[in-house]
Amino acid sequence: MHELAIELNETLKGTIVDEMLSDVGRRMFFPKGIVAQSAEAKQKATRFNATIGMATSHGQPMYLSDIYNQFAENSLKPSEVFAYAAGGGDQELRTLWKQEMYKKNPSLDGKKFSLPIVTGGLTHGLSCLAQLFSQQGDTLVIPDLAWDNYELIFAHQNNVMIKTFPLYSEEGGFNVAGMKHALASVTGKKARILLNFPNNPTGYTPSQSEMAAIAEALIDLAEKGMKLMVLSDDAYFGLFFEQETERESLFSRLANAHENIFAVKCDAATKEEMVWGFRIGFLTYGSKGLTDAHYDALNKKTLGIIRSTVSNCDRPGQSLLLKAMKEGKNYAHDKEKARLEMERRYRTLISALSKHSGNTLLRPYPFNSGYFMSFACKGSAEVLRTYLLDVYQIGCINIQDTTLRLAYCSVECDKIAELVDLVYQAAGEAWN
Repeated sequence: MHELAIELNETLKGTIVDEMLSDVGRRMFFPKGIVAQSAEAKQKATRFNATIGMATSHGQPMYLSDIYNQFAENSLKPSEVFAYAAGGGDQELRTLWKQEMYKKNPSLDGKKFSLPIVTGGLTHGLSCLAQLFSQQGDTLVIPDLAWDNYELIFAHQNNVMIKTFPLYSEEGGFNVAGMKHALASVTGKKARILLNFPNNPTGYTPSQSEMAAIAEALIDLAEKGMKLMVLSDDAYFGLFFEQETERESLFSRLANAHENIFAVKCDAATKEEMVWGFRIGFLTYGSKGLTDAHYDALNKKTLGIIRSTVSNCDRPGQSLLLKAMKEGKNYAHDKEKARLEMERRYRTLISALSKHSGNTLLRPYPFNSGYFMSFACKGSAEVLRTYLLDVYQIGCINIQDTTLRLAYCSVECDKIAELVDLVYQAAGEAWN
């Protein structure tokens, strides 16, 4: 094992992070190689800097004018478009994202957690976590209604066993008891759980009381000696449409809750800032008792996994996002305008579904947030999906042949009622 990895492992020894590291995670470190030496030279090499493999002229990267001219004149310097980004992301953007986390999650005030690290989108962030903190023999607990990419990342890439529990209780809310039972049944008193709110595919976020109950259940397991890594996939964070819905991340309740709980916040500019193609995600760590030295070691392991996969993340996207967050005249207005439009579509959808109340072919799962809603199907969801596509030219998503997902985020408000009517009509036709 590399001496730098040994040094980081020694720093993390005895912590919940140490308990959760995979073999790859233990071997991982951030090398004092080209990137680290280039960063040092950037500070001290005032005469000549011959460290980094980037063609420059007069202190700026060389570029093709046909590309640079696509940007508004004097909006971004060539270095903000063409240069490599730092391995963990633009430092100013990371700091600003952390400041915004406090604003969005007021209960984080006074709690210690890491500086967010930039990843190549949320999916890349989850992949990094899977490599660092899971391997064959480990178990990941997720709801039965979850994003299919979790299985691809954790099970098929890293041989992790997936254990599911029903997302909804018999009463229709979040199934806290089912979650707790699934975790408690994992052998070895150590488990990882991944929760996504607002949920994809259902568009459900727990209420404030439900989120408190989730946290209490996890803390109770930790009190009984179970080691838990809790990953919060906050991809659709902020798109909350009902007053009783919890508007803070589960991470804010767990970041300083217990020494046996390792909380990770996985979020992204993707949906929050509506920059889907930029591929900018963030990883943030929190656990009671972790010191600055622990977070530094943990971040270095994360930087190592990023360095050995994508090297560094999108530079122009980070520059554009940072500029908008810092200086954008319409930044807050445009974000709120988009959220209000999603809420308008949500309420239109609620109204359209009410016309079909009592129809037993398609039963809407509870939803209150995000981009999606889903139906429990009486017949084959795949048969219905293909029928809708072939007969009505309507695209929907089939999940495990039991669930049909509608992404109402991509349907104009005045077309939602027609969409719902045709889906119900097609169900009656396709399953007869």
